[in-house]
Amino acid sequence: MQPVDQHGASPDVSFDGGDLDCGNGLLLLIRKHIDPMARGQLLEILSTEISVDEDLPAWCRLTGNDLVSWTKAGKQRSFLICKGKIEERAEAPAPPLQPAIVAAIAPAQPVTQRPFKPIPPLAVTGIGSWPRPRWMTQAMHAYVEGKLDEAAFHETADDAVRLVAAAQERAGVDVMTDGEQRRDSYASFVATRLDNCQLIPLTDLLPLVDDPEEFERELRALDVPAADVRHPAIFGRIGRSRGLALHELDFLHGVSDKPIKIALPGPYLLTRTMWMECLQERAYESREELAADIVAALRAELADLMAAGASLVQFDEPVLSEVVFSGPKSRPSFMCGALSESQGPDYELTFARDLMNAVLDGAPRERTAVHVCRGNWTPDESVALSGSYAPLLDTLAAMKVGGYLLEMCTPRAGEMELLRALPDDARIGVGVVNQKCSHTEAAEDIEARVRRAVDLFGAERLLLHPDCGFATFADNPICGSGSAEEKLAAIAKVAAALR
Repeated sequence: MQPVDQHGASPDVSFDGGDLDCGNGLLLLIRKHIDPMARGQLLEILSTEISVDEDLPAWCRLTGNDLVSWTKAGKQRSFLICKGKIEERAEAPAPPLQPAIVAAIAPAQPVTQRPFKPIPPLAVTGIGSWPRPRWMTQAMHAYVEGKLDEAAFHETADDAVRLVAAAQERAGVDVMTDGEQRRDSYASFVATRLDNCQLIPLTDLLPLVDDPEEFERELRALDVPAADVRHPAIFGRIGRSRGLALHELDFLHGVSDKPIKIALPGPYLLTRTMWMECLQERAYESREELAADIVAALRAELADLMAAGASLVQFDEPVLSEVVFSGPKSRPSFMCGALSESQGPDYELTFARDLMNAVLDGAPRERTAVHVCRGNWTPDESVALSGSYAPLLDTLAAMKVGGYLLEMCTPRAGEMELLRALPDDARIGVGVVNQKCSHTEAAEDIEARVRRAVDLFGAERLLLHPDCGFATFADNPICGSGSAEEKLAAIAKVAAALR
């Protein structure tokens, strides 16, 4: 498209991107402005960066937004973009207040004090996520895109959580989760809860990697739906003016009288996910500086969850596997979208350990745990990471958690005996079914794994669960809800017999 002398229409929203290019933050600013707009509305982008002349039209084609026109006067450029197709402009309404802005101005959430329920030996629990009904996924997309207000979104999510709780009750689990129904994924959902943070499509971030075309090929090979997966982006210093998962706990207390587990993304995972080089000189000078604010937010969240009666708070740190099992000769991994820096295993594992211990400092150890797996975005086992826990044991043992919920059913996880190196006073959670398998494992196979774990760790220390969640990403569940219920019921039946 050639530049014109002037635009034929007036923009609904305008911002100045200065000399930023698409690989250095401009796309993040575009997403910040365009997401709260209604389809059919016009966004004007001012820019003095010459590379935007080619990169912005390519972004429009990739994301399905129309480039209406652009002008050029000396170094100054003006691009007029329609959100969606220009044909949708006729009756475009005023944009609603987007969730990320609501989060920034929301008052602090009060904490209802509750006693916690202890978790019995051989307790059965899910890791966290559960397949969302189609109507829940649709509501989630509408909410993230600013088309559905927060109250309506949570009404819909409440119904979905009731279904998940009922399924777990039928299966006979001992420790409940809410299935992460309100989350787009196990980790990136924090972008809808933290101040100055927003979810953006993974495709928007392609220009931020060294080789976008190679990254796209990697995602296709790994079966990652890049157009559906969203990623957290930061537009300023992050803060926690409301709970990340406290509302999930409060609602679940109202529909279940069993012990409740809340899963949170770990501090190292969030730092690796949220840090991008283009943040330098705009929000944070280094990822260590970002990590300090992440630790502060998670410490506050952990304290509120403890006060509100969570029996167990589980921190998910699957990216630790990426640190030790993904290298220049390995297949690429999709633990963090492969966007952030890594300074080598020794530094990264020490960094992860220190971040976790900073979050846990002063918390009741016996009510905290860490979960590690080797990737759970696709049922295709061949594209996930593989390797025993041996290179992670020192790091895990040095984390001041009271429990370890670990992938152990898949042969990719190595030998269970290695876990004896973990602290003797910590509870050990062992994956005894593989959520990626389409069939439910035979009772005798589950029982054999459980008996082996009892022999190694003792029944008093043991927790039983699937290797990982049933639907890490809302748009890409590993299995259906019926299969999830059957697998938990199979574990519960074996556990009951052994008790």
